[in-house]
Amino acid sequence: MSVITAFRESKRPLMSFSEAAVETGLSKPTVRRIFLTLQRLGYVISVGSRFGLTPKMLDLGYAYLSSLSLNDIATPVMESLTDRLGESTALVAMDGVDVVYINRVHRHRISSITLAVGTRLPAHATSSGHVLLADMTESSLDDYLRRADLRPLTAHTLTTRAALTERLDVVRARGWDAVDQELEIGRRSAAAPICDACGRVVAALSFSCGTAERQLQQLLDDFLPDLIGAANQISTALGGSGYAPASSGNYS
Repeated sequence: MSVITAFRESKRPLMSFSEAAVETGLSKPTVRRIFLTLQRLGYVISVGSRFGLTPKMLDLGYAYLSSLSLNDIATPVMESLTDRLGESTALVAMDGVDVVYINRVHRHRISSITLAVGTRLPAHATSSGHVLLADMTESSLDDYLRRADLRPLTAHTLTTRAALTERLDVVRARGWDAVDQELEIGRRSAAAPICDACGRVVAALSFSCGTAERQLQQLLDDFLPDLIGAANQISTALGGSGYAPASSGNYS
C-alpha cells in the first residue's frame, strides 16, 4: 500500500526504484519486488527505468486519479473546452481491451449509455479507443486483436480485424478519430491523443454529441480544431509535443 500511496503523496506520475524507496522508507530490493509484482498484475507500467500506475487501480478503489498530475492538468482545459463546445468532454485511458473514463466534464444530454469516471467501453467501437489503439506497438496490437471481442454494437461498428486495422492506419496518419454511431445509434464522437514527454499516447481527449444536434461535417469543421488544440495543450503541460494532425475536413 505504501508504494501505491507514494505516487499520490509525491505527486509524481512516474518513479524509479530509488525514488520510491526514498518516499516509502522501504529498501530498494523490496520496492523492486513490489513494483515487479504490480507490473505482472497489470497495476503498473514501466517507462524506461521508471514505473507508473495504470487505470486498473480504479478496480481496487484506490485514488488512481489523484496519483497522477494528468487529471490536475486536464480538468481546467476540459472545463474550458466543454464551455466552448457545449458538449460533455472526457479523458480516457486504455485498460485491457476496454477504454476507461478517468475524468469527465458534463453537459447534460440524453444518452442510453451512462458515462462516468470508471465507465468501461469496448475500445473497437469508440473514437478514443481508436486513438489509443493506433499508438500501440505491433505486438501489443496483435495481442489486443487476439483477446478483443469485436462484437457489433450497432450496424456501423467495425467488427473485423481488417476493418479495424485499416481505420487505425488512417488514425495514425491524421492524428485523430471520429466515429459515427459505431457505439450507439444517435451518437457521434471525436477524440485526439494526449502524449507524454516520452512521446507515448497516454490518454485520449474526447467529446460526443447527438446526431440530431450536430451533423458530422459540422462536428469536424467547427469542433475538431478546438478538441485537438485542447489535447495538445494538455500534452505540452505533460512535457509532450502533441500532434500536428492532417486536415479535419475529411472524415474518411
